[in-house]
Amino acid sequence: MVHNNFAVLSILLIIFLSSCNNNNNPQATTNTGPDLISIIKNIPNKSVKQNSTGKTIKERFDPPEGFTRETHANNSFQYYLQNLPLKPADTKVKYFDGRAKLASDVYTAVVDMDIGKKNLQQCADAVMRLRAEHLYHQKKYDQIHFNFTNGFNATYENWRKGKRIKVVGNKVNWTNGGTATNDYDSFLKYMEKVFMYAGTLSLSQELKSKPIEKLAIGDIFIQGGSPGHAIIVVDKAVNQAGKVVFMLAQSYMPAQDIQILQNPNNRKLSPWYDLDFGKMLDTPEWRFSKNDLKSF
Repeated sequence: MVHNNFAVLSILLIIFLSSCNNNNNPQATTNTGPDLISIIKNIPNKSVKQNSTGKTIKERFDPPEGFTRETHANNSFQYYLQNLPLKPADTKVKYFDGRAKLASDVYTAVVDMDIGKKNLQQCADAVMRLRAEHLYHQKKYDQIHFNFTNGFNATYENWRKGKRIKVVGNKVNWTNGGTATNDYDSFLKYMEKVFMYAGTLSLSQELKSKPIEKLAIGDIFIQGGSPGHAIIVVDKAVNQAGKVVFMLAQSYMPAQDIQILQNPNNRKLSPWYDLDFGKMLDTPEWRFSKNDLKSF
């Protein structure tokens, strides 16, 4: 009886592996590979608990079974991201013009942050917005700065002192004429200017590469280009064996709400991702290499 059971299991495994390598579905190998790795390395089979009434990432999503969420100081960027406010469960992602994003299988929650009514805050812009929002509310104004695609360093310090950015062709200069203030509306106008002239290409050049083994909350997977894409790590948890899972957020094109991504490779682990994802990280709307990880 033992031998018969073993034979049946062997046949099932062969069938399963054959289906994973179906050449008619090039995505199949990518999607099932991480699942097999997760099972072998004891990622929980139970679905991750989601608390529909939770108003932040930390409150809405529990870590997977056996994992403990990282804790950080209240004034840290990591803490800020873990506690991003979320819109009510089942809220649809909206574009800048009010239309709903139809691909609801991309995301599992929507960040409660106004993106304005212009087609500006896209993928890299959302990453810059989150970093700038944190620094702004910590009053670390001198640390808010981003490079334009042509290399111009747009510092918020100059902006809040009343200087404004003048763009003529590919030439960018600071000019006088603005009002010296650090009020929030003026800060948002500064961010709009950044969104207009910075993107994945400039941000990828500004960030520092980082080994995947040192992934931390606040790090970014980014590919610079036209188009490129950028997503940010907003949470992380670890188990006693040292295994790591993490959570991702993005905006996309056209400009849209920041959204917490589903894990298309492991629905039970979703929205968490296994750090042992192999060479390529498949997210719902983009594929990254493990070498695409960078940090501010």
